[in-house]
Amino acid sequence: MTTGDVALHASNIRLEPLDRRHIAGLTAASSSDREPYAMSFVPRGEDAVRQYVETALAWAAAGHASPYAIVRQGDDAVIGSTRFFALERWPWPPSRPQANRYDTGEIGYTWLRADAIRTAANTEAKLLLLTQAFESWGMRSVCFHTDARNARSRAAIERIGAQFEGILRAHRMATDFSPRDSARYSIIASEWPGVKAHIAALLAH
Repeated sequence: MTTGDVALHASNIRLEPLDRRHIAGLTAASSSDREPYAMSFVPRGEDAVRQYVETALAWAAAGHASPYAIVRQGDDAVIGSTRFFALERWPWPPSRPQANRYDTGEIGYTWLRADAIRTAANTEAKLLLLTQAFESWGMRSVCFHTDARNARSRAAIERIGAQFEGILRAHRMATDFSPRDSARYSIIASEWPGVKAHIAALLAH
């Protein structure tokens, strides 16, 4: 069973399980100003977007990812993408059966077209994903990684209430193909009620 099997709805956006039908919309969304994506991996051009989607769908079919297209409610325009990945279910012993779908995972591969940046889209997407993680799937923790140099991305993660854990050195490949130091953030299940209220307050203003 793939993980991205239902659409998630908010006031301004919805998250649709990623599908090949989103390729044209994602291609258009990623063709705008490149500057906002200097430190983020964003596919450019139809061939790159197609490969991006095929990889995401393969991860989903393997059961450890749940990718989405971010769609604007007002006009059904595809404005970006996001996903759960590195989803794990811990090897609980038979003496401790667990009903949760996953125990931990990461949210990432998030990007928006230029005119959707600094709108409610990213905050709503995070609220939808985190609600799915903690309330539907019973996850114990969710983490985020971003390039340690990416001040805008770090500020966005901190704004929703994720806790900074530290810097992972030479953790992943950067967009310039150098070893990237990653800033790691997380939210754990016991923090979720407070984080949820905080995000709701952000969206109310």
